[in-house]
Amino acid sequence: MNDKLLRIGTTYLPVTNVEISSKWYVNKLGAELSYKDEDKAILNFANQSIFLVKSKEDQSSNFYDIYGQEHFSLTFEVDGLNSLEAIHKDFIHKQIKLGEIEDRGHAGKNFVFYDLDGNKFDVWSELSPKFKEKHLISQ
Repeated sequence: MNDKLLRIGTTYLPVTNVEISSKWYVNKLGAELSYKDEDKAILNFANQSIFLVKSKEDQSSNFYDIYGQEHFSLTFEVDGLNSLEAIHKDFIHKQIKLGEIEDRGHAGKNFVFYDLDGNKFDVWSELSPKFKEKHLISQ
């Protein structure tokens, strides 16, 4: 038996309208809707389960550091700079609110994007080596 945490299975995100938000995630990000009622929706994408939970207005998963800088709570990974650039271009075409591709001084490049409720996400051009190995993605 392996007595340690092995993976993150579900992430919960606050949304003001479950119906509209679940359609946005399906249409804009390619999520698969597996359940929905008026209070929550369960989506599957990026090898994870995402619960959209009906919440009060002006709530998000974002937080602020000690310098007042807003941060995202999730980073999605893609397989290389070409994939990052293609997804960035696709998000522009889909009119998703997003930032420019940037170099943050570490391996790879990133950009941020936002859902309808202002939940901020990061996209990074580097897949983790363990994910590549597990899913047999050649390097």
